[in-house]
Amino acid sequence: MTREQRITALQRALEERILVLDGAMGTMIQQHKLDEADYRGARFADWGQDVKGNNDLLNLTQPDIIKDIHTDYLQAGADILETNTFNATRISEADYGMQDLVGELNREGARLAREAADEMTRETPHRPRFVAGVLGPTSRTASISPDVNDPAFRNVTFDELVDNYVEATEALIDGGADIILIETVFDTLNAKAAIFAVKTVFERQEHELPIMISGTITDASGRTLSGQTADAFWYSVKHADPISIGFNCALGAGELRQHVQTIARVADTYISAHPNAGLPNEMGEYDESPDAMAAHLQEWAESSLLNIVGGCCGTTPEHIRAIADAVDGLDPRQPVNEPPVMRLAGLETFQAV
Repeated sequence: MTREQRITALQRALEERILVLDGAMGTMIQQHKLDEADYRGARFADWGQDVKGNNDLLNLTQPDIIKDIHTDYLQAGADILETNTFNATRISEADYGMQDLVGELNREGARLAREAADEMTRETPHRPRFVAGVLGPTSRTASISPDVNDPAFRNVTFDELVDNYVEATEALIDGGADIILIETVFDTLNAKAAIFAVKTVFERQEHELPIMISGTITDASGRTLSGQTADAFWYSVKHADPISIGFNCALGAGELRQHVQTIARVADTYISAHPNAGLPNEMGEYDESPDAMAAHLQEWAESSLLNIVGGCCGTTPEHIRAIADAVDGLDPRQPVNEPPVMRLAGLETFQAV
């Protein structure tokens, strides 16, 4: 099946059913209890600084582990795999001195997911699987000063973010991604840089892929870290014409529902959600069981809030299996057709009357 055929199949599937996204890559990597030598592998045995914790590096040093995790999620019922590339930008890889590996990290991350997805598709050709190339938020924010004594200071520019995202996007596409997923957006300006970069790559290549955008509500305020409400975030990125808009991370399903509902009421595209397995406990771990999480998400689906659903921090193949079973056979949400009036978005939405 060609990429064009997969994109057509994705669009058809979204019209017919709720699709299942995979769960937490980091959670599954932690279960392998890898040490510094495992992260380094033979190739980076003499690297000049510690690399433990650089999960994206495992695309190169432990590819079998990464592919096996992808396969576990597919067998649990996932339709869409996220590439193991959340931190595979020059900005984030600078923490390990591995900036020059960014192209390879993204390319191999997409290739491993592509292999796993294609193998599963061959087993069930009536149900093709898809690969979402992940662009994470980076470790810097373009809207907020990291220095409380200098509110005007920024440690990254819009153009620097664009350059980072262009490099990553090109490699994700080369590796076989069907979708570009801009996820865990805490700063809408970062997301706008990612959108600009992705669209630039599409223009250069004279071919477009579907774009998924997923923000994160950071706390009980109901706003992103840069201060936007859920609907203001949607209106700020709507120009990207994404195939889906949604939220992930930070909150469990119980806490995230109201924010997903907010955008489900106004978005003229599909809705995605991949919450955490509850809120972290005092040890920073996630305790919500697969059945409890699936019960929440089943209610969301029954309330016509969902088109794509999966899990973020703390979720495992067992969570994804329970979620897949819970939404199986339930009708997907239908996009909203809002009347064409002017809507502006700062921290909140302003709608012309």
